[in-house]
Amino acid sequence: MEDTKRDRVIIKTSIIGILANLLLAAFKAVIGLASHSIAIVMDAVNNLSDAASSVITIIGTKLAGKEADRKHPFGYGRVEYLSAMIISVIVLYAGITSLTESVKKIITPEVPDYSVASLIIVAAAVVVKLILGRYVKGVGEKVNSDSLVNSGEDARLDSVISASTLVAALIFTFFHVSLEAWLGALISLVIIKAGIEMLRETISKILGERAEAQLVLDIKKTVTAFPGVQGAYDLVLNNYGPDRHTGSLHIEVPDTFTADDCDRLNREIQIAVYQKHDVLLTAIGVYSVNTRDPEAIALRNEIGKQVLAHEHVIQMHGFYYNKSSQSVRFDVIVSFDAPSRRAVLAKIEKELTQRYPDLTFQIALDTDYSEIGAEDLT
Repeated sequence: MEDTKRDRVIIKTSIIGILANLLLAAFKAVIGLASHSIAIVMDAVNNLSDAASSVITIIGTKLAGKEADRKHPFGYGRVEYLSAMIISVIVLYAGITSLTESVKKIITPEVPDYSVASLIIVAAAVVVKLILGRYVKGVGEKVNSDSLVNSGEDARLDSVISASTLVAALIFTFFHVSLEAWLGALISLVIIKAGIEMLRETISKILGERAEAQLVLDIKKTVTAFPGVQGAYDLVLNNYGPDRHTGSLHIEVPDTFTADDCDRLNREIQIAVYQKHDVLLTAIGVYSVNTRDPEAIALRNEIGKQVLAHEHVIQMHGFYYNKSSQSVRFDVIVSFDAPSRRAVLAKIEKELTQRYPDLTFQIALDTDYSEIGAEDLT
């Protein structure tokens, strides 16, 4: 139901964008051709590309809303990222085309001829694009639609471009200095830069980014609130479209828990995380923690202090001491900032073996795919 409502909002906003951009493109094209202004003509072309972007947003939203099937069991949500990427390419293409035409006009300039009516229409276009850009981007952020956010940001940029065009027209009207072609080239470079930035951001999401810090913290808070859960680690979230996540994690539970206890707890956690965060946990691993042996608890504290004293070590978890076999096992998370994560692990193993020669260590180099730094919490 929520997905359907979100799709309706995206489509409605996109239709508004299409109508506004087509109207602006028509007015600007007439004015640009009549006044021989390459800057205004290129501005009109940019409005047409914005309208095309909105059409792609609608198509992408419709395709992304398809139900999961045998071939794509995780659904079609990532189509929205593809549509956002296509919009970025359109913006980039529009900028390159505009730059080409502007350079031609620099080489063979034409003298523009503005009327009062044309200047008024350009001024009105500045206001319309500014309002449209804020509206579309605001809706995009509210419903988590990259396509709308990109379209809104592009519209906001257009308002600045149109304002620059208006300034150039006023300069020519009062001082008879034509900056049209040069302004058109400058506008083109701004458009190209925006297109590259949009494309880079969208490709990054398709490749797979780290989950949002707040979502990670909220999920772990929900999990650790369950009685018996002493820690939640190794959270992995896979993004299959905006607000569509599947994932897995490990929990630490007392060594007194039975298989039945773990099974019951896992199911309760899965239900709670899905209901509160709309994240489907497909797997929950279990770490057994010593709770009955004071010697094991003391050993964990000692080793924990030594391990965490190493630079770049973020966390130690999954610690278990087997007295009968004199073995210790645990996972250690080393930051991606370390020059060599394996070198850090080797150093830890060497130090522990020297300090505890009677113990056998089984240390796993773990990766926390949701690793959170201080900068993520600001």
